[in-house]
Amino acid sequence: MDIQLDPARDDLPLMANTSHILVKHYVLDLDVDFESQVIEGTIVLFLEDGNRFKKQNSSIEEACQSESNKACKFGMPEPCHVPVTNARTFSSEMEYNDFAICSKGEKDTSDKDGNHDNQEHASGISSSKYCCDTGNHGSEDFLLVLDCCDLSVLKVEEVDVAAVPGMEKFTRSPELTVVSEELRNQIVRELVTLPANRWREQLDYYARCSQAPGCGELLFDTDTWSLQIRKTGAQTATDFPHAVRIWYKTKPEGRSVTWTSDQSGRPCVYTVGSPINNRALFPCQEPPVAMSTWQATVRAAASFVVLMSGENSAKPTQLWEGCSSWYYYVTMPMPASTFTIAVGCWTEVKTETCSSADLATERPFSPSEADFRHVGVCSHMEYPCRFQNGSATTQEIIPHRVFAPVCLTGACQETLVQLIPRCLSAAHSVLGTHPFSRLDVLIVPANFPSLGMARPSKDKTGHTSDSGASVIKHGLNPEKIFMQVHYLKGYFLLRFLAERLGDETYFSFLRKFVHAFHGQLILSQDFLQMLLENIPEEKRLELSVENIYQDWLESSGIPKVTKWIRVNRRPRKRKRRAREEVFEKLLPDQLVLLLEHLLEQKTLSPRTLQSLQRTYHLQDQDAEVRHRWCELIVKHKFTKAYKSVERFLQEDQAMGVYLYGELMVSEDARQQQLARRCFERTREQMDRSSVQVVADMLF
Repeated sequence: MDIQLDPARDDLPLMANTSHILVKHYVLDLDVDFESQVIEGTIVLFLEDGNRFKKQNSSIEEACQSESNKACKFGMPEPCHVPVTNARTFSSEMEYNDFAICSKGEKDTSDKDGNHDNQEHASGISSSKYCCDTGNHGSEDFLLVLDCCDLSVLKVEEVDVAAVPGMEKFTRSPELTVVSEELRNQIVRELVTLPANRWREQLDYYARCSQAPGCGELLFDTDTWSLQIRKTGAQTATDFPHAVRIWYKTKPEGRSVTWTSDQSGRPCVYTVGSPINNRALFPCQEPPVAMSTWQATVRAAASFVVLMSGENSAKPTQLWEGCSSWYYYVTMPMPASTFTIAVGCWTEVKTETCSSADLATERPFSPSEADFRHVGVCSHMEYPCRFQNGSATTQEIIPHRVFAPVCLTGACQETLVQLIPRCLSAAHSVLGTHPFSRLDVLIVPANFPSLGMARPSKDKTGHTSDSGASVIKHGLNPEKIFMQVHYLKGYFLLRFLAERLGDETYFSFLRKFVHAFHGQLILSQDFLQMLLENIPEEKRLELSVENIYQDWLESSGIPKVTKWIRVNRRPRKRKRRAREEVFEKLLPDQLVLLLEHLLEQKTLSPRTLQSLQRTYHLQDQDAEVRHRWCELIVKHKFTKAYKSVERFLQEDQAMGVYLYGELMVSEDARQQQLARRCFERTREQMDRSSVQVVADMLF
């Protein structure tokens, strides 16, 4: 498939002015409504101005040219006469600034009462247009710029944190006599810098502050990719309010979450591997340098389970008949793109028997009660780190839960539930301390786009503006995520290094690397440089960072690994039984390479293909193996196995995008009919990018 990239259309802007101000903590208070397919509520941002983190930012290369110092036009939001104590009090009759911009001739998919007061941004995206300096411009007001799109912002206000009882402990004066902007910001500065051993107290005050009354609405404006907030008279980040509440709601067509049905036909919604990450779920700072913590309260109908990437194993709290609330939190600062949520009629799959030894091994350890022995020196920003928790470092199996649709609980009970403890134990033996305190495993629907997120990284961005704004090259191209094989190449690179260095040397390095870099942003160079510095000279075998980059990261395809390819170079004349005995020992990754090698052959007879299928049970292998097998079927028109192709297109929809292209390029009428038939069956379940790419192939 020939990809035509349009930089003006395909570059993904990162608008947040992270060089001037950083979000340190988010507090979300949300309601999930499946009938309207909307998530709405509030998000409170606790901010820290740039004076405290310039040193941290200096180590990150960022993207996008500073082009314009034009002042942004703002409109005061319409007066709101609805109480602001709960997100559910806002109705669809309230006026708001709308993010789903429709240019002339396009269908307006906003709410009936939505106001399109910023349609001038709908004509297209210019990567340079979106990078503007938002610092102090003399007499102009400071702008807080957040990444977001496909959101309806209802209101933005400053939070009066000084009104919360007990907050005087965070001020230099014993009593709060005169409440000022400076005093409120001082409270937030002290709150966000509390030491790690006071994390419970910190979370409690975050929650209480998030419920504090507002002390003045803030001016805000929107464009296609950002929310811009200012306060009249606040000319620097230091003067800008450090606690801001945003009232908003998502849109059904928002690209950060997918509203769909699970394998049992019940409704569900979850965050997906979207190129825009979470900016259509909540206003945030997208660049990875914006490491933050969060806590969230999510309400949904009592029949639903809410799962999130939090550190606690949340349980539902019944609020009233038919409605439950779930609460999660995170104390390890991470990029906003790592925030995940899934809501559905999942069933928790539990083991039938659990020994007392397992219970002892899986006991959760709380940082507040643990003995911090400073097992090792950490290089990351301060947080309650498990690597400094003497008990956590020896915990082989962390607490874990498995959730699945009703129809798959039996299969999970038989296989997955039994496998997870072994995997956790193996990970601990190889890599050391588990960085997270628990694990939730969810069986997602077949339309989950499993090829990963186009997260910002050094390799994907160019030059930055002074504000920290940047772009991800080709981040919006719907075909891009299906053309990347970086995850697969990365896996084979690691296997190649293990083979070259030997397991003992390689695994020893991995454990040391994880301990040295946990909790930090890292680049490929960091990994490779440390690897070469920590292996004996005699084992380097002419390896260098430059050679590895050239062979694995800068070239297309996957370099051949001698040991595995040798499996394919066996004599033609050999007894059938002996050949099968050798083949049956191949692991899934070796099967992938074998099938990749066979794909290079011009012809394979039906008898050979049938022998491959029978020998390896290819229809029962994992998705990577079945994908290559389907490619062989299509290439050699092996009609007896077309059912395997149909199954793959329906059950592995994201990976199946490749196959649609192969089926259409073949110009075989039967294969093209198969492709169109499968697409019609699954298009309503597929994610938006997949539908767009496949439709372009078929029609």
